[in-house]
Amino acid sequence: MGFDTNDAPLGLTKQGHACVRLHKEGRTLVIDPGGFSEQEAALGADVLLVTHEHPDHFDELRLRAAMEDNPEAEIWTLRSVADQISGAFPGRVHVVGHGDTFEAAGFRIEVHGELHAVIHPDIPRITNVGFVVDGLVFHPGDALTVPARPVHTLLLPVHAPWNKYSEVLDYVRAVGPTQVYDIHDGLLNDNGLGLFGRMLGAGGPGTGGAAHAHLDPGERVSLAR
Repeated sequence: MGFDTNDAPLGLTKQGHACVRLHKEGRTLVIDPGGFSEQEAALGADVLLVTHEHPDHFDELRLRAAMEDNPEAEIWTLRSVADQISGAFPGRVHVVGHGDTFEAAGFRIEVHGELHAVIHPDIPRITNVGFVVDGLVFHPGDALTVPARPVHTLLLPVHAPWNKYSEVLDYVRAVGPTQVYDIHDGLLNDNGLGLFGRMLGAGGPGTGGAAHAHLDPGERVSLAR
């Protein structure tokens, strides 16, 4: 399967930690506005996607603010998150799982993955889903899920209690994107960001041809088709 075609340009704005905003034709989709992202990260969203229940990805107050700010906004997420917020917004919170596809506010969304990465064998695994948007960009949440389709742009969780550099690099190679942007970087200082930039860049062992870049919170790029 090749990349999906869609003439409308897709913009991406990096927010704090694991949160991103995608923009197309005046509509906005926000993924994982959690407790490490900006207070206003979800405001103005038409579509809200949440990968799992951990507080650095799911913050109920941020979601409530976005839903109240835009009465037409809706949330798509897994059951564990939906059960915590659906009562406040009847009919506007939708449960999705691996293999689901849907359209929302002009965005085409596919759901990939089922479980959070292993933090430690003593810690029970929770559910986690990733989202492919417009066949172009993949946000895996807290997992190294390889989607069953090509994606041009991978949002890469570079730093977490559940990963290490060798796994991150092998994950990029397995997905085989053209472009990689960091997410899940809220616990890294400038030294850590610089280290990952070198190791995933020309000075490292090689990403299989994928270009790697770090975006600062608030920085926006246009995603290639």
